[in-house]
Amino acid sequence: MASYTGSVASVARQHTGLLLTGVLLGLLGVGASLAQPWAIGNLIEAAGGGAPMTGPVAQLVGLFCAGALFSSLQAYAIGRAGENIVFDVRQTLIGRLLRADLTAFGKESQGDIFTRTVTDTSLVKIALSQSLAQLIVSGATVIGGVVLMFLIDLWLMVITMSCLGTASIISVALARKLRKVALQNRDDTGAFAGDVQRVLSALPTVKASRAESREAARIGGLAERTRRSGIRVNAYNALLMPSMNVGTQGALAVVVGVGMAWVARGEMDMASLTTFIMYLFQLVSPLVMFFMGVGQFVQGRAAIQRVDELARMPQEADDPAGAAGPAPFWQLAPHQPAVEFHDVRFAYRRGKRAETTQVLNGVSFSVPARGLTAVVGPSGAGKTTMFQLIERFYAVDGGRVRLGGQNIEALPLDTVRGLVGYVQQDSAAMRGTIRENLTYAHPHAGEDALWEAVEMAGLTTVIAQLPHGLDTELGDQGSGLSGGQRQRLCIARTLLQQPAVMLLDEATSNLDSDSERDFRDVVRRVSRRCAVIAIAHRISTVIDADKIVVMEGGRVRATGVHHDLMERDELYRRLAGSQLHAENGSAAPAAGPERLEPWAPPPSFAVGWPPYVGLTEQTLQLRPIKSEEHR
Repeated sequence: MASYTGSVASVARQHTGLLLTGVLLGLLGVGASLAQPWAIGNLIEAAGGGAPMTGPVAQLVGLFCAGALFSSLQAYAIGRAGENIVFDVRQTLIGRLLRADLTAFGKESQGDIFTRTVTDTSLVKIALSQSLAQLIVSGATVIGGVVLMFLIDLWLMVITMSCLGTASIISVALARKLRKVALQNRDDTGAFAGDVQRVLSALPTVKASRAESREAARIGGLAERTRRSGIRVNAYNALLMPSMNVGTQGALAVVVGVGMAWVARGEMDMASLTTFIMYLFQLVSPLVMFFMGVGQFVQGRAAIQRVDELARMPQEADDPAGAAGPAPFWQLAPHQPAVEFHDVRFAYRRGKRAETTQVLNGVSFSVPARGLTAVVGPSGAGKTTMFQLIERFYAVDGGRVRLGGQNIEALPLDTVRGLVGYVQQDSAAMRGTIRENLTYAHPHAGEDALWEAVEMAGLTTVIAQLPHGLDTELGDQGSGLSGGQRQRLCIARTLLQQPAVMLLDEATSNLDSDSERDFRDVVRRVSRRCAVIAIAHRISTVIDADKIVVMEGGRVRATGVHHDLMERDELYRRLAGSQLHAENGSAAPAAGPERLEPWAPPPSFAVGWPPYVGLTEQTLQLRPIKSEEHR
């Protein structure tokens, strides 16, 4: 797996030039601001001594204008650097998420991933540009002001520092607490977003299960936890600013009182006291901004930590250097297998503890370069997992998968996925136009090829009836088309890719009988030029397959053609026999995989229990029961 060696900070370093420019402009503005009290002191001296005031006034106005100009330029430079940083961070993060190892990706909450990608990256921008620059500029203002105030009067500055120092110690302690609660708040927000995403993605199920109130209570609990941690963040933020304000205001009151007493006794002139007080006034805003920047930065550090954690997600294996993809399969000799499994073993690792579930145990079979190969078997036999290994979504734990005679793990991913087309069981159509969905795997497909794929998938009539044809907009998950139409859309998308191997995972599950018959003809035509591997629970769709692989318990139980397997494999005979009987309208035999038995009420059944009000045992006589063999 590829490892993540960089960090958000390394992305920020790519924009050091613009950040330094902004900081330099800010420091020039600081210089102009620090010179203003000095210019005001000169103005007071000139007015008191009867000297011309034109020069001091012009000097003061020039400093005001220079400070405003440098401040504006600094804000623009820092703002632009921030937008560039967040753009690069998001681009890097999206690239890594799209190439993430599916095992690691599946362990993360999808809502939390969304929160880190969108919200946390915005906080990264604030932390690495605005607050960082604010810390530097405000810090420079404070340091410069303190030095000049020391030069004006040492003892007044000692009084000032004693007040400000106490306030600063309190503010630093509050800032440390703020970082901890900010990190907790970001985690709580991610958990809340994850649960919202979970519920909204299964909203029809929630409604059908009458679970609205339960889910509202569950999500409300997470929202409440987020609210409480957010309040703690606001509380520490609220304490941070007043602690500095009290320090600066106390220092100002003491300085004015002591300074005026010294002026009255002739120990200090009014111009020096005025200049000192002006510098103290100038310290108030930078000190407040400095500690505000501290608060923003510590919150941003929490976001940076979360973004870095997400960016370190394990990646799919890098393409081997210099690896060359195989020649297209339609140019290979007819005896060259398209896909081969040699003693393949695989287990899923789920959850944070990486608990394993063994799925494949020593699977071996081969698929010819042409023709239809069907994979059948009960649920949980490992059929879909085999497809995911062919697509290299996961790496095998043992054994080898070969594609065109070459070890699939030694081939570039682009080569593998360019040669292998995959139609998922859940028909993954996307928001956008039908044309965009069709050309997703082959963006530069010509119009003729596009319509050929549409016709082969049986979508011509459907598209002709839509108001905007291929440019008709679909909603999320392809809403706007029926389930069968979405499935045919995904089939057409894969056909347009012109793969050397086509994987059909229950591709006909949502097709009616007529559409299924038409699609069988399509598959037959496609299988003359490439290998087609189809998972099917409906035996009728693959009854005439060139090869049928029967799986059970993660192993290959038998291979052959339909009539051969009907004679020698009991599991296939039961699967095929029950379905074909059902499709012919005959009752399934008593020994088949399903039979009807009298329904017995569960122990929890009670007359008057709300879900069963008005029902009796006589109205619920029968239910399907699977035989032990089928289980």
